[in-house]
Amino acid sequence: MKKLYTNYIESFKDLSKEIWYLSLISLVNRAGTMVIPFLSLYLKKDLGYNEDDIGWILACFGIGSVIGSWLGGKLTDTFGFYKVMVTSLFLTGLCFIGLQYLDTFWGLCIGILFTMSIADSFRPAIFVAIKVYSKPENRTRSIGLLRLAINAGMGIGPTLAGIIIVSKGYNLLFWIDGITCITAIILFSFLVKEPLKKSIKKQEEHKYLDKNSVYKDLSFWIHSGICFLFGMGFFQLFSTLPLYYNDVFELNEFKIGLLMLINVLIIVVFEMPLINYLEKKLIQVTKLIAIACLLLCLSFLILYQNFWIGILLVSIILITLSEMLGFPYTNKFVLSRAKEGLEGSYMAMYAMSFSLAHIFSPKIGLSIIYNYGYQVNWLITAGYGLLAVVLSYWLLIRLKKERI
Repeated sequence: MKKLYTNYIESFKDLSKEIWYLSLISLVNRAGTMVIPFLSLYLKKDLGYNEDDIGWILACFGIGSVIGSWLGGKLTDTFGFYKVMVTSLFLTGLCFIGLQYLDTFWGLCIGILFTMSIADSFRPAIFVAIKVYSKPENRTRSIGLLRLAINAGMGIGPTLAGIIIVSKGYNLLFWIDGITCITAIILFSFLVKEPLKKSIKKQEEHKYLDKNSVYKDLSFWIHSGICFLFGMGFFQLFSTLPLYYNDVFELNEFKIGLLMLINVLIIVVFEMPLINYLEKKLIQVTKLIAIACLLLCLSFLILYQNFWIGILLVSIILITLSEMLGFPYTNKFVLSRAKEGLEGSYMAMYAMSFSLAHIFSPKIGLSIIYNYGYQVNWLITAGYGLLAVVLSYWLLIRLKKERI
């Protein structure tokens, strides 16, 4: 037991204070992002939309995410990650507060698209911040700590949200979402100072960089395809799975929040020690990404049977293990491949891969459920993971050839 405790503490050593502050801010922000996991239920139960309409509204969530990711990358390369993060979080807080007053189909589509366009410009910026504030040897653990904070916040959020929804309804969640975004950015500006500007020489060198080099990198495109497929499966956790828990197993919002809490608790307790262990083993990043995709495939394949409630627990554990490998190591691949001066563009393309999945995952998943039922959707979702494994193997072969 003492050895386990020592290994756990060791996994947090030598991380910069800025990474700790970024993680604290992310914890505050994500703890307040209560409405996102319940958005599909809110649209169905409170506003009365059917699965097809919900799919279109959530597709706008994804479209906004794509726009925000692309815009955030461009703005980060131009103005720096700090200014982008401050502006994005503040405006996102205001947008969340305003969303509660929208109830028409087109109003919700436009409002959610606009909100996510602002909110997800934050993502490329914070990935670049990790590169700036961490040493190369600590980068994966820095990502792990940030994810731990985000997941701890998302564990607190849905659990509290379930209680609030049952007792007070959904509207209060929008206020909490908005206020915590603004609180997070006040903390950020107070605790983390903007880094010194690059030297004149560096700025001159960056002027002559090929701004489109990221789009000419075939290996990076393959990696983006893997991320897209991974997202197509993983984001079912926030769209179709809550409906499945409610419709088939009759779980209310509070019980769904508790089930999602299992995902978070596993990550909080085990992800950092796991990353610390794997970093010492020097396993190729692409192999770990392939394992993550395989676990994702299995997590949905086992949902094909729907007569035992315990399968929900097995599925959420497999999804969690997949997430613990998938997100840190796909992120590590991008950070190691991004060229200096173009980090924002590389991080934008990485974020856009998941944002595109945000568009298609809920829409396709909910349309399949609406027309063919949940079981067909789980088989197709498992197929995304399997195809991602194939692409991971292709990427592994290409990277070996690049080193020759």
